[in-house]
Amino acid sequence: MATPPWTPDASSHQAPTAQRRGTSGWLIAGVVTAIVVVLICAVVAAVVLVLRLRDGADPGTGLTPDTGGRPAATSAPAAGGCQWLPTDEASNPNIKNVGTPPRTVPTSGVQQLTMTTAQGVITVQVDTAKAPCAAASITYLASRKFFDNTRCHRLTTEGISVLQCGDPSSTGTGGPAYRFAEENLPTGSTPYPVGTLAMAKTQEPASTGSQFFIVYGPTPIDPLYTVLGKVTAGMDVVQAIGKAGAVDEAGNPATDGAPKSPVTITTLTVTPAS
Repeated sequence: MATPPWTPDASSHQAPTAQRRGTSGWLIAGVVTAIVVVLICAVVAAVVLVLRLRDGADPGTGLTPDTGGRPAATSAPAAGGCQWLPTDEASNPNIKNVGTPPRTVPTSGVQQLTMTTAQGVITVQVDTAKAPCAAASITYLASRKFFDNTRCHRLTTEGISVLQCGDPSSTGTGGPAYRFAEENLPTGSTPYPVGTLAMAKTQEPASTGSQFFIVYGPTPIDPLYTVLGKVTAGMDVVQAIGKAGAVDEAGNPATDGAPKSPVTITTLTVTPAS
């Protein structure tokens, strides 16, 4: 089974090494810490109980149960508009900072994305109403020529069939200086049919960036990736790229690698929402 279209996270997070202490010191510290934690919990519980009784607050968390304690992805911007979360540029040299889109974005209509490559032109109808933040992001990046003269860095030919693009560094780890939450997650037995253009992400929530993938064959993956739109012309171009196959870094045939026939996006434009 091929690897799903994740955007690898270049950052590395490691816990600091604990300082060594004597056994008795650890015991005393542990007892004191336990007492403090119990007292704090008691005070917090009392305050929460008083507030709920006073305001009649819902005792629930406000989070969807099946998201592991995280806000669920929605098909509309959160209150106040789209949330553009900063990335750690210091830990990833492949980040390209061109600013961030406006928080208030169009929430209706459709747009047309036109991707011109040496192999041909691919057009996509972007469903702005269903994925307003993703649409606003790709529109903004396109206006900054973020995708122009970049290479599609990944092609898979076994297990899943996708052409992945949108990384200005062509490494699979690059993107803009922000991330945002997933939206317009598909349902049904075939969440990503042929012709779908969806946004790639890491395994973490709210990690959508600039990378996207076009499905050109059966792709049975979990519905975790924002559906941005559907190819309306140029699927023959994508399928020809897929048929040519992929190669590894040494140039040998691979089922998950770079397109054997290099794909360079000369221009990528997006029309205003209408």
